[in-house]
Amino acid sequence: MRLEGKVALVTGGARGIGREIALAFAREGADLVIWDVNPQESEKTCKDIESLGRKTLSDQIDVTDYAKVEEGINKILDKLGKIDILVNNAGITKDNLLLRMSQQEWDAVINVNLKGTFNCTKAVFRPLSKLRYGKIINIASIIGIIGNYGQANYAASKAGIIALTKTAAKELASRNVNVNAIAPGFIQTEMTAKLPEEVKKKMLEAIPMAKLGTPQDVANACLFLASNESDYITGQTIVVDGGMVMV
Repeated sequence: MRLEGKVALVTGGARGIGREIALAFAREGADLVIWDVNPQESEKTCKDIESLGRKTLSDQIDVTDYAKVEEGINKILDKLGKIDILVNNAGITKDNLLLRMSQQEWDAVINVNLKGTFNCTKAVFRPLSKLRYGKIINIASIIGIIGNYGQANYAASKAGIIALTKTAAKELASRNVNVNAIAPGFIQTEMTAKLPEEVKKKMLEAIPMAKLGTPQDVANACLFLASNESDYITGQTIVVDGGMVMV
């Protein structure tokens, strides 16, 4: 198993893409820490992980609060001894046209998506440096590359994550820590399931592979970046979008 003996933290890991990443890691031998604002969903995910024979730890951590993040990291170190892998997956959307977007809508998305990624990355900097090994994987989005109507806040946060990934990769390279990002395209989630058929049709027309991705597609890319197979890859953004954006 590719992640045998590793400890992985997945933020926003209770549902959707985060859950699939956590389960993929568990199947490959990792013990999991799930941070999510929904304790009930976290408990369900942890039970599924434990059924695979792995240890779990869950916590309701506000990633926008650095003191809470640092406290959560220390708890992981106390209970599991180390952290090998961090997946910054926690994120929200509050869509609106730029002209109508409120300060609260802007701040909320930037704080969770970008500041949250910064806080978690900063908090694991020393533990990973001491371990002289580690993988940090940031979940960005193609929207951070191409932009999108009504998503100025989301696009800015995800573009910021891509830039943060490159800087963190340079700063942590000498400690043998790889930092990469994944930019998913349109993925089958609860959000896309609720879209009108006409909107889904237009989405599919923009994708050369003519299908939506699955959370497992993102998890597979994440698993590669978390494994030793990606040891000479850092500072990169892997686009998982069926060919919609080619950079």
